[in-house]
Amino acid sequence: MKTVILGVAPLDEAVSAFSEAWKTGSAENDARISFPSPEILWKTLTAKRWSLLRTLAGAGTVSIRKTARLAGRDVKAVHSDIRALLGAGILKKVDGGITFPYDAVRVEFVLKVA
Repeated sequence: MKTVILGVAPLDEAVSAFSEAWKTGSAENDARISFPSPEILWKTLTAKRWSLLRTLAGAGTVSIRKTARLAGRDVKAVHSDIRALLGAGILKKVDGGITFPYDAVRVEFVLKVA
């Protein structure tokens, strides 16, 4: 099962983790996408975008129009959400449309109270 792990990490920490995984090959089945703060993670992953990920899971390559139809939403709004998810690296643009190349999503972060 290929899982995307969404987390919160400073840029230097995220680059270091990526570099280590690349060298060791330890993240063969998992991808890690880091956001600089929990606020940016939740701003990117709105409820409607989570719903799109559920719609796209296992759907293969689909067009934006088909995604909107499957989600029961307006094409323009879906297009905007897909652009945000592409920009975050969660969706991939491929010939013929977009794809969500993961079977599962895991969210990880630690909230430290000062």
